[in-house]
Amino acid sequence: MTRAEEILRVARTVAVVGLSSKRFRPSYGVAEYLKMVGYRIIPINPCETEVLGEKCYPDLDAVPGAVDIVDIFRRSEFVPEIVEAAIRKRAMLIWMQEGVIHEAAARRAETAGLAVVMDRCILKEHRAMG
Repeated sequence: MTRAEEILRVARTVAVVGLSSKRFRPSYGVAEYLKMVGYRIIPINPCETEVLGEKCYPDLDAVPGAVDIVDIFRRSEFVPEIVEAAIRKRAMLIWMQEGVIHEAAARRAETAGLAVVMDRCILKEHRAMG
């Protein structure tokens, strides 16, 4: 079992960066699934006030308390600043969704002790774990 899979099994809180209230967006479907299987979802989007019945925050730094996983649904050029915020929050895992790739930010997160998954869907991986 990989470190990311271990974290997925024990984590309880997932900050979904770029979560949209639009039901047709992949971020919405993934967050809805994660909430349904028992994770606490924290929406991160400065353009939203509430998504899936949860208070939305403009950025990771505004979230009170701990975050276990930071799930990124933003374009790759925004990843470095999200990784820095995740390091400040002492997250355990950075998860970059399909199509989100930033090698330098991944190395920075790993150097800071975070596990990193890049260019993979957390919903698909969670389902595959069984």
